Amino acid sequence: MYITLEQAAELEGINYDTYRKKVQRNKDTYNIKQEENENGGKPRIYIHTENLSKKARKLFKELNNIDVADMVVKQLKDNDMPWYVGYDLQEYINNNSKYYYEAVEYAKHIEACVNYQGSKDKTGYVSSYAKELGKPARTFRRHMQHYLEGQAWALKMSNEDGCNYDFYKILALCRKPRQAGEFRLQDEVKAFIENLWFHKDFAMNLGTRENLYEKLQLEADEYGWQCTSYATVCRYINYLMEVKRYKNAYYLQQKGIREYRNQKMVKGRRNTKSIPVMGLVQGDEHTFDCWVKFKHPNGKIVAIKPTLVSWIDTRTRVLLSYVICNKANSGILKKSLYKMLVNYNCCPQWLLIDNGKDYTAETMTGRKRNERVSFDSETVGFYRSIGIKDDIRSIPYQPWSKAQQERFYGTVCNKFTKWMGSYTGTLTGSKTFAKVKKDIPKMLKEDKLISMEKFYELFETWVETKYHMTEHGGLKEMKEKWVKPMELFNNCEDKYYKPAPPQEYMTMLMMKCERVHVYNVGIKKFGYWYRSLELTDYIGEKVDIRYNEDDVTKLYVYTRKGIKIGEVVSQELLDIAPKISSKALTEHIKMQRSQEKRDKARAKEMTTPLHQRVENHNAHHNVAGYIIQNNPPAGQVDNVVTLVTDSQYRQEIKAKKANKTRNTDFFNQEAKEALNILKNLG
Repeated sequence: MYITLEQAAELEGINYDTYRKKVQRNKDTYNIKQEENENGGKPRIYIHTENLSKKARKLFKELNNIDVADMVVKQLKDNDMPWYVGYDLQEYINNNSKYYYEAVEYAKHIEACVNYQGSKDKTGYVSSYAKELGKPARTFRRHMQHYLEGQAWALKMSNEDGCNYDFYKILALCRKPRQAGEFRLQDEVKAFIENLWFHKDFAMNLGTRENLYEKLQLEADEYGWQCTSYATVCRYINYLMEVKRYKNAYYLQQKGIREYRNQKMVKGRRNTKSIPVMGLVQGDEHTFDCWVKFKHPNGKIVAIKPTLVSWIDTRTRVLLSYVICNKANSGILKKSLYKMLVNYNCCPQWLLIDNGKDYTAETMTGRKRNERVSFDSETVGFYRSIGIKDDIRSIPYQPWSKAQQERFYGTVCNKFTKWMGSYTGTLTGSKTFAKVKKDIPKMLKEDKLISMEKFYELFETWVETKYHMTEHGGLKEMKEKWVKPMELFNNCEDKYYKPAPPQEYMTMLMMKCERVHVYNVGIKKFGYWYRSLELTDYIGEKVDIRYNEDDVTKLYVYTRKGIKIGEVVSQELLDIAPKISSKALTEHIKMQRSQEKRDKARAKEMTTPLHQRVENHNAHHNVAGYIIQNNPPAGQVDNVVTLVTDSQYRQEIKAKKANKTRNTDFFNQEAKEALNILKNLG
């Protein structure tokens, strides 16, 4: 059979001009014939099919002499079963509906060509039909071959079980679904993509797929790898991230261990219902996301973001105590705890504190350091001194360890701070988009910022009327009987109770303590000199002092063993004569004389013989005293307090009792002498 050169070139799969020149160079080897062109011009050249290659003759036979039985026999001999045999039709439609319905329409055109019975040769008809569809004839013939293969497999499978498999003809025209993990990539290329994509520096610098592909091309040229397409590289990365679920590993490399633990690490929920009320109290600091005007001690007014120091009961979420200040320190923490103990007359069992230096200061926890700050040998830190069993530190950079406290700060921001006109948004690392631009200096200048005192009043009102009296989602989740914080705190029977220590003891603990040197002119502190008669015995030694930061006119002095020496006050400096103050000079001379008199009396006492000491002792203690009892009125009950174990505090109480006893003995002696005088007169 003769076919045109155009048809022969298409069957061979080469360009027409290339095939024509090949035939002209080898006319003797080709069986050709020429026919006059009906439209004029050069005659048309035909070539016999026996001159075609084996592949081209096979394709020509399949297109012009279709024998389904032969195709089935061919497929039976072929061990390579096509992908669609045994594939679920509905699964393919669900996942690739677009490709399937396009194949349905395309199959109609192919079926028309397969069933063609016209006078024109089938090869020419197929070429012209493909041209009308706008598809290359070679591609159209390949699709016809796939269609016939699908038809053959449908007939084979139908003969085996009697079911209808005509959909194989459609699936044969569809794109094979990609299986997860199937990539035409060399192992070296896969390893390079994985190593670079998960490299810590590349991930931290937010390296893109384009950057990786550019580097891959350079490496492929250098080592002779078969470089794949950019789309395949992107598909492989998506496979690693979405199918293999390596997203968390990539997040670890990109953000670091701290952020990974915060956002991706698995966490467990705590059963707060198992904790008694006041069993665990959480403490932390929070900087408000708004500005207020603050007046410094020197009178300067500035705009600041106030700091909230708060203590929250873990079981009930009640805000037990809080202080709003400019900057927090250990002194502010003591004030906030003192406020909690005074308001509720109860010490919490445990404290869950922040890991900041204010909370973990040595004076607060009593932890052993290189140098002990707390000078009382039995004191174990401020927390345990006031009756708290012990403190627990939260893990650094893991705020979920005190989740209830952090949840409260979120509520403060959303329900309270956002109503402030000076709100400037949350400026954390994960929420920088929430920043609100405000001209704070201008607002301060125009007096549009509220004062710190007014801000405190607003916050106090919000806590008492809104937060404590609103249903809490965490309490609902724990299935508490009362879901409002204050109601649960007041009505819950499971409550830990330990009375607070005496207020005077807590007041003493509130004072700041230091160890200082005693000079012959006294103790130097805050630019002033403090001295007293009792202090002269410790000249050249070190003593411990306590003082109130708000009132530094007086210092409380103790020995290094915790025994109180006395109270010293700041002294006026002695000016050079003749500008010396008469009052200051008089007081100074009086103190010198008292010291001299006391030391002379002590020296005399130390040189007195033993028999004289015994006589003086017996004469002093032969006078009967009177015991005075102060009983409380009937029905009155004293406030319950916790017994204090601090040796320093006990020494001070003993000193007060000793002074009281000495005063009683003095008055009894005076009364006895007065009675003897009256008897002698009578």
